[in-house]
Amino acid sequence: MANIKSAKKRALQSEKRRQHNASLRSKTRTSIKKVLKTVKAGDWDQAMTDFRAAQKIIDQVADKGVYTKNWAARTKSRLNARVKALKAS
Repeated sequence: MANIKSAKKRALQSEKRRQHNASLRSKTRTSIKKVLKTVKAGDWDQAMTDFRAAQKIIDQVADKGVYTKNWAARTKSRLNARVKALKAS
Protein backbone atom coordinates (compact mmCIF):
# COMPACT_ATOMS: atom_id res chain seq x y z
CA MET A 1 0.00 0.00 0.00
CA ALA A 2 1.09 3.54 -0.69
CA ASN A 3 2.52 5.83 1.99
CA ILE A 4 1.68 9.23 0.51
CA LYS A 5 -1.85 10.55 0.90
CA SER A 6 -2.33 11.25 -2.82
CA ALA A 7 -1.07 7.78 -3.72
CA LYS A 8 -3.52 6.21 -1.24
CA LYS A 9 -6.36 8.18 -2.77
CA ARG A 10 -5.27 7.15 -6.27
CA ALA A 11 -5.19 3.48 -5.23
CA LEU A 12 -8.76 3.75 -3.90
CA GLN A 13 -9.93 5.50 -7.09
CA SER A 14 -8.28 2.88 -9.26
CA GLU A 15 -9.93 0.02 -7.39
CA LYS A 16 -13.34 1.70 -7.60
CA ARG A 17 -12.90 2.27 -11.34
CA ARG A 18 -11.71 -1.32 -11.86
CA GLN A 19 -14.83 -2.70 -10.21
CA HIS A 20 -17.10 -0.37 -12.20
CA ASN A 21 -15.42 -1.29 -15.48
CA ALA A 22 -15.71 -4.99 -14.60
CA SER A 23 -19.46 -4.65 -14.17
CA LEU A 24 -19.75 -2.82 -17.51
CA ARG A 25 -17.72 -5.55 -19.25
CA SER A 26 -19.94 -8.21 -17.72
CA LYS A 27 -23.09 -6.41 -18.82
CA THR A 28 -21.70 -6.14 -22.35
CA ARG A 29 -20.73 -9.81 -22.57
CA THR A 30 -24.16 -10.83 -21.28
CA SER A 31 -25.94 -8.76 -23.93
CA ILE A 32 -23.75 -10.27 -26.69
CA LYS A 33 -24.42 -13.81 -25.44
CA LYS A 34 -28.14 -13.06 -25.40
CA VAL A 35 -28.06 -12.09 -29.09
CA LEU A 36 -26.06 -15.20 -30.01
CA LYS A 37 -28.47 -17.39 -28.07
CA THR A 38 -31.54 -16.02 -29.88
CA VAL A 39 -29.77 -16.33 -33.24
CA LYS A 40 -29.01 -19.96 -32.46
CA ALA A 41 -32.66 -20.50 -31.51
CA GLY A 42 -33.67 -19.11 -34.92
CA ASP A 43 -35.98 -16.34 -33.70
CA TRP A 44 -35.24 -13.38 -35.99
CA ASP A 45 -37.62 -10.87 -34.35
CA GLN A 46 -36.23 -11.51 -30.89
CA ALA A 47 -32.67 -11.52 -32.26
CA MET A 48 -33.22 -8.06 -33.76
CA THR A 49 -34.64 -6.77 -30.48
CA ASP A 50 -31.70 -8.19 -28.54
CA PHE A 51 -29.24 -6.88 -31.14
CA ARG A 52 -30.58 -3.32 -30.83
CA ALA A 53 -30.28 -3.51 -27.03
CA ALA A 54 -26.75 -4.93 -27.28
CA GLN A 55 -25.78 -2.26 -29.81
CA LYS A 56 -26.77 0.47 -27.36
CA ILE A 57 -24.84 -1.13 -24.51
CA ILE A 58 -21.74 -1.69 -26.67
CA ASP A 59 -21.75 1.95 -27.79
CA GLN A 60 -22.15 3.22 -24.24
CA VAL A 61 -19.29 1.10 -22.94
CA ALA A 62 -17.05 2.14 -25.84
CA ASP A 63 -17.83 5.82 -25.16
CA LYS A 64 -16.71 5.34 -21.57
CA GLY A 65 -13.42 3.87 -22.78
CA VAL A 66 -13.88 0.39 -21.32
CA TYR A 67 -13.48 -1.04 -24.83
CA THR A 68 -12.04 0.69 -27.88
CA LYS A 69 -14.28 2.17 -30.58
CA ASN A 70 -12.79 -0.28 -33.07
CA TRP A 71 -13.70 -3.25 -30.87
CA ALA A 72 -17.24 -1.93 -30.61
CA ALA A 73 -17.59 -1.47 -34.37
CA ARG A 74 -16.15 -4.90 -35.10
CA THR A 75 -18.37 -6.63 -32.55
CA LYS A 76 -21.53 -4.90 -33.77
CA SER A 77 -20.66 -5.77 -37.35
CA ARG A 78 -20.18 -9.45 -36.53
CA LEU A 79 -23.41 -9.62 -34.56
CA ASN A 80 -25.30 -7.86 -37.34
CA ALA A 81 -23.92 -10.33 -39.90
CA ARG A 82 -25.24 -13.24 -37.84
CA VAL A 83 -28.67 -11.67 -37.45
CA LYS A 84 -28.83 -10.90 -41.17
CA ALA A 85 -27.79 -14.45 -42.04
CA LEU A 86 -30.66 -15.71 -39.89
CA LYS A 87 -33.13 -13.61 -41.90
CA ALA A 88 -31.68 -14.84 -45.21
CA SER A 89 -32.05 -18.52 -44.31
